[in-house]
Amino acid sequence: MAANVPALTFVVLFLPFMGAVFAPVLIRRFGDKAAWLLALAPFFAFLHFCGFLSEVAAGEVVTGGYAWAPSFNLSFSWFLDGLSLTFALLITGIGTLIVIYSGGYMKGHPDQGRFLSFILLFMGAMLGLVVSDSFLMLFVYWELTSITSFLLIGFDHGREKARRAALQALVVTGGGGLCLLAGLVFLWNITGVTQLSLLVHMEDGLRESPFYLATLLLVLGGAFTKSAQFPFHFWLPNAMEAPTPVSAYLHSATMVKAGVYLLMRLNPVMGATPAWEILLPFFGGITLIAGTFLAVRQVDMKLMLAYTTMASLGLLVMLTGFGAPHAVEAAVLYLVAHSLFKGGFFMVVGTVDHEAGDRNVTQLRGLRSAMPITFAAAMLCALSMGGLPLFFGFLAKEEIYAALAAGNPRAVFFTGLAVIGNALMFAVAFAIAIRPFFGPPSANPKSAHEGPVALWLGPAVLAVLGLLGALFSGLAHHYVSSPMASAVSGEKVVIDITTVPHLGMPLVLSVITIGLGVFVFWRLDGARALMVRVLENLGPGPDLGFDHFVSGLVRLSVAITRFVQPGRLEVYMTATFILLALTLLVPPVVFDELPGMPAWPGSVLPQEAAFLAIALIGIFAVLRAKDRLTAIVSLGIQGFAVAVIFLLFGAPDLSFTQFMVETLSVVILALVMTRLRLSPADHRPRRQLLFDACVAVACGLGFGLLLLKSVEAPFDNLLTDFFNAYSKVIAHGANVVNVIIVDFRGTDTLGEIAVVMVTGLAVLALIRVRAGKAAVSQEEEGR
Repeated sequence: MAANVPALTFVVLFLPFMGAVFAPVLIRRFGDKAAWLLALAPFFAFLHFCGFLSEVAAGEVVTGGYAWAPSFNLSFSWFLDGLSLTFALLITGIGTLIVIYSGGYMKGHPDQGRFLSFILLFMGAMLGLVVSDSFLMLFVYWELTSITSFLLIGFDHGREKARRAALQALVVTGGGGLCLLAGLVFLWNITGVTQLSLLVHMEDGLRESPFYLATLLLVLGGAFTKSAQFPFHFWLPNAMEAPTPVSAYLHSATMVKAGVYLLMRLNPVMGATPAWEILLPFFGGITLIAGTFLAVRQVDMKLMLAYTTMASLGLLVMLTGFGAPHAVEAAVLYLVAHSLFKGGFFMVVGTVDHEAGDRNVTQLRGLRSAMPITFAAAMLCALSMGGLPLFFGFLAKEEIYAALAAGNPRAVFFTGLAVIGNALMFAVAFAIAIRPFFGPPSANPKSAHEGPVALWLGPAVLAVLGLLGALFSGLAHHYVSSPMASAVSGEKVVIDITTVPHLGMPLVLSVITIGLGVFVFWRLDGARALMVRVLENLGPGPDLGFDHFVSGLVRLSVAITRFVQPGRLEVYMTATFILLALTLLVPPVVFDELPGMPAWPGSVLPQEAAFLAIALIGIFAVLRAKDRLTAIVSLGIQGFAVAVIFLLFGAPDLSFTQFMVETLSVVILALVMTRLRLSPADHRPRRQLLFDACVAVACGLGFGLLLLKSVEAPFDNLLTDFFNAYSKVIAHGANVVNVIIVDFRGTDTLGEIAVVMVTGLAVLALIRVRAGKAAVSQEEEGR
C-alpha cells in the first residue's frame, strides 16, 4: 500500500542544502554558537521522518515526487520503506549531533563557516541518496556524496596528505560511480523501469536475464568502492586526514554506508543467486579480516577506528550476501548498532585529541578523572562494540552467530571469520576505552579537561541510545529493525531477539569471542608487533599501488599527448582528414551501403559541359602551380565554375553566396600569404606528396559516395512544402531561402555570426601582438 506524501518532504530534503548556504553568514554573525542554529535543519528533518515510523511499521510504503522528464520516464521522486527510513533517521539524527559537535570542535577556526557548509552539503547528498526512488536521482546524489566528501577530506588543503587523501577518495569512489551508472543503465534496459519502488517487485525477471552477471559486477563495482571493500579499502583510512567530525559522520551514517545501502536495496531482486552468495561473502570476509588485522597494528586511535569500520563494512556485506536464515536480520541489527557506537567513539577520540592534544593510544594515560563524561561515553560505546549484554551490539552479535552457525563447511569457515573479526574489534574497542583513561596521568601536550557540552553531548547521546535500544528492544524492533529487515528481505520479517542470550552454539561462540578478545587486549602490544611483522613481509599494499597507477596514468597521458599534439599544424590537418576519410569510407563498406553506379545524364548542355571543363582545368592548375599564390588563384577558378553551375540549375541565391565566398577566400588568402614568410614553392618530398594525394583522394571519394547515396533516396517534399506554405505566413518573407536562414534557422545563423566575430577578434589580437613585438624589436635595434 502506498501513501502520497505532502510537498513538505520535498522541502525537508533541501533543508541541509539551505543550511549550507547560510552557514558562513551565521558563523560570521554568531561565531561557534551558530552551530546550534544550523543543527535545527537536520533536527527538523529528523522529526519529519519520525512522523513516518508508525506508517512504515504497519507495512506501508511512502512515495512522492514530481515528473522531471516524463517522455524519458524520469522523475524527482522519493521512496520511504523500512530501509530508507532507517537510513534517513540515522543521517539526520546523527547529523544533528555532528553539526553541534563541529561547532565545539572547530571553535576559533577561521574557516569554520566553510566547514559547516560542507558538512551540511554532505548530509543533504547522503539523505537524497537513501530516499531516492528514480535511478537518475540516485546516481546524481551518489556522485554528489563523492564530491562533498572530497571537499571535506581535503578541507585542510594546505597539507599534502590531505590533498592526496581527498583526490584518492574522489578517484576511487568516482570510478565506482561510473560503474554504478552503467549498472543502472543495464537495470533500466533489462527491467524497463527507472524507479526503485517498481524494481523491488520485479520478481525473478532480473535474475533470469543473460545480462544479470554483468549488471551485478557493475553494481558491485559501485558498492565496493563506496563502502571500501577489499581491494578498494585503502582510501578509507587515508580519509582520516579530514577533521574528526567528518570521520565520525563519514563512518557512522553516511558515505561508507552508501554501498551497503545499495546492496541491501537490491537484495530482493539480485540476491539469492550463486554469484551473489559467492562474491559478497568472499570479499566481505576478506575485508573483515584485513580491517581487524590492520586496526590492531595502529596506535593512532582514529586509524584504529577507521580500520574497524572497514572490518564492520566487510561484515555487513558478508551478511547481506550470505543467504542463510537470519543473515539479513543480523546485518540490519549490526548496521544500526555500528552507527551508534562508531559515531560516538569517533567523537570521543576527537574530544580527547582536542582537549589532551594527542591521539596515540600508547602515550595517553589517566584521563578518567579529568574527562569523566567522555570516559563514560567511551566505555558505553566499547561495551556495545564488544557485543556485551544489555547493549544493542550484543543483539547484533547474537543474531550474527545465529545466522552463521551451521554444520556445513561454508558456514563453519565464515563463522570462524566472524569470531576472529569480532574478537579483534572487541580488543580494539576496549583499548581505546580503557588505556587512555586509566593509569597514572601522562605528560600530555595540553592540560586535559572535560570539553564543553557541544563536544560531549553527541557521544553521550549515541552511547546511551546503544543501551536503551537493547533494553527496549521490543520498541526498537517494531519501529526500526523489523521494517528495515522486511525491506531488505523483500518479505515480512519480525525480529524478536532480546538481551537474553541465544542458548546453544551462538552463546558458545559469544563466549569464545569475548575470551579471545580479552586475550588480545591483554597482549595488545605483542599482537601489534606481530601484525607489523606480518604486514611488512606481505610488502606494499593497494595504497602504494594507487600511487603507481596514478603516476603511470600521468606518464601515459603525457606520451599520448605528445604523440597526438606535437605542435605542428600539418600533423593536425593530416590526422583530421585521415579520420574524415575513414568515417566516410569504412561504414559504407562494412555495412554494404555503397551507392550504385550513377547513370550518365542523357543530355548535357554545352554551357554546363564548358563550366565543368573549367572546373577541371582549375584543379589541374592548382596541382601544377609552382608557388602558393598561383595555387590560391587557381583554386578560385573551380569555385567560380561551381557557382555558375548553381546558377544554371536555378539556384541564384546559392550561386551568389558561392561567388562571395570564393572572392573573399581568394582575396583574404592572397593577403595572408603576402604577410607570411613562406618558401616560394612546395618542397615536400615525393613520398609525402603521394601520401597527401592519397588522403585527399580518399576524402573526395568519400564525399562523392556520400552524395551519390543521398541522391539515391526518393526526394521528400515535406520540408519544402512546409517552408513554401509558411514562409510568408509566419516569417512574412517571400524569399524562402532568406527566411530559412534568418528566421527558421535564426539561432544557427546567430551562432555562425558569433563564431566569425570571435575568430575576427582573435585574428585582430594576434596581429596587434605581432605588431607590438615588431615595434619593440625595432626600438631595441635603434638603441
